[in-house]
Formats: sequence, C-alpha cells, structure tokens
Amino acid sequence: MTTGISSLASTASAGVASTSSSTQEIAGNFTQFLTLLTTQLKNQNPLDPMDTNQFTQQLVQYAGVEQQLKSNDRLDSILSNAKSSSAASATGFIGQTITADGKSTALKDGAATWTLNPARAAKQATMTISDAKGNVVATQTKALNAGEQAFTWDGRSSSGFTAPNGTYAIKVDAVDATGSKVAVDTKVSGTVDSVDLSGTEPVLLVGKSRVPISTVRDIGAGLST
Repeated sequence: MTTGISSLASTASAGVASTSSSTQEIAGNFTQFLTLLTTQLKNQNPLDPMDTNQFTQQLVQYAGVEQQLKSNDRLDSILSNAKSSSAASATGFIGQTITADGKSTALKDGAATWTLNPARAAKQATMTISDAKGNVVATQTKALNAGEQAFTWDGRSSSGFTAPNGTYAIKVDAVDATGSKVAVDTKVSGTVDSVDLSGTEPVLLVGKSRVPISTVRDIGAGLST
C-alpha cells in the first residue's frame, strides 16, 4: 500500500510540474491520493505502523498538490480579469482613426492608403500590390524621400481595370542612388468599425482589414500608444 501511495504521489507531482497537465487531471490525482491515504491509515497494522518520515513526505506531497490547485484557480481568475480589461480597452477604439504596423489595408471608394517610411531616400521604389489571394494587381515605381509619407493607390490595376473593394497588401522594393537596398517600413490607417474579441488578442476591424491591437502605433491626431 505504501508503494502505491508513493507512486501516486510521484505521478501527481510530475503532473503538477508539466505545463500540459490540466486542472482536472490534478484534481483527479488529488482525490485519489487522499482516498488512498485515508484507506492506508485505516488499515495499517497497529503493531507495525507507517514510518513517520514516510508519512510526513506523503503529507507534504498532498499539501503541494492542494496548493497547485489553488494556484490554478487564482491564475484562471487573473487571466479572466485581464481579458475583461483588455476587451473593455479595445472597444474604446471603435470610431477612432488608427495607424498600425502592417502591409494590408482596405480599398474603398477608389483609394487604399499606406504610410511608407524608408530608412533613407530611395531613388527608385517599386510598390507591388496584391489582392487577398496573393495575385499581383498593380505595380508602381517612384522615388521616395526619407521619413514617413503617404502612398495612395487609386484602385487601378496594371491592365487598366478598376479593382473591386477589398483588402490589398503592398510590398516595397527600394534602392538608393548607389543601388543598395533600402528598408521600407509600412503602416496602415483607417477608422475602426468594430472589434473581434473571440481570440487571445483583440483584433480591430478597419473596413475588411483585421488589425491586431498590439500593432497599433497611433490613435487619432498623432496620439502615440
């Protein structure tokens, strides 16, 4: 019986240490451990009682499992409160104009705008615009000054037709006067229509574009986040 108790306690301790163990599994082991411990105490031989040190070790393991269960309950409460707070903060973005890191934005009413920020002046920059399926729709080439600047695509494809409203991504390949590549950061802007709270992180919906809240850099008139 002693061997069975020690084996179960070791299993419970291993389950506590493993990040993949669920609270239900820990609770199940805890209940079994307590049942076996009680049974052992009831049925031990009075002439040969359990070794005191061994019994103490089992009680310590029992206390450790109980503490883990309480810690899990507290953690669940903390995570729940944090998620509620995050959701409340995210809804405050609705109706606000934001600027966020990203390459995808919405084409609406004949305009899709990105904010480009080359590391230095680029003598030639090729903007390649693709639709949601990854198909190249349009390409444009122009020079870029150093610093942030807006680039607006009017929805005209390279073949001359007008692209439908939707989400489009931009890729910028730029070189300076010496032919060396120039890194270009891209940001997107728009008004937040709604918020998706179904995932682990709130996602702002700007038209048909999905903007994770962690990528937001500016709100309204230049208020930095």
